[in-house]
Amino acid sequence: MRTEFYRPHFRDPDKAAKPANLAEAESISPGLTPLFADPTEFGVDVETPSGEVLAIDDPALIRRLAERMGAAPSLALLRSARAMTDCRPVSLFSIQTVSRLGEEIGGAIDKRRFRANIYVDLGSAAGFAEDEFVGRTLRIGSKAVISVLERDPRCKMITLDPDTAEPRPEILRKVARDHDGKAGVYGAVLVEGMVRQGDEIELLD
Repeated sequence: MRTEFYRPHFRDPDKAAKPANLAEAESISPGLTPLFADPTEFGVDVETPSGEVLAIDDPALIRRLAERMGAAPSLALLRSARAMTDCRPVSLFSIQTVSRLGEEIGGAIDKRRFRANIYVDLGSAAGFAEDEFVGRTLRIGSKAVISVLERDPRCKMITLDPDTAEPRPEILRKVARDHDGKAGVYGAVLVEGMVRQGDEIELLD
């Protein structure tokens, strides 16, 4: 069966990515809650398998998705300011763990399979070294502080290629059998702040 993809995109990526008060938030002491764009500026368009672009609330898109599901299912698209797939606000994953899992299954792995908010380079550390952060507090960049709460239980999503959706079930089997079904760590935000590529990470306790 041929896989067909519906690809969502923010209509205005810059407004969706940056708080409206970014300059103010960066100029004062930590703790200011960013003000995000108006919900109307978070518009999402979806490119269909045929190349047509439809607004996410277009009834035609809902009908097409429902038709793909077969029968006459009840389908609704929901918007949330919080992630609806993960149980913690922040997920952190080291590139060393990506490499370790690749070695264990005998092939390279795309880090995007693990859907982390933050990918970290732990230098000479071994794979799964981020497990040692559980119960500790990290500062990322100049302001952001997170409390690392637990290891991340993995599900079937890590078996799917992020570009083709082709499954590699051996990845989940390896995590389940050799790593207690967990890879990466979950955390909660203690102090809000902008995180940028290349920021240093500091253990605070």
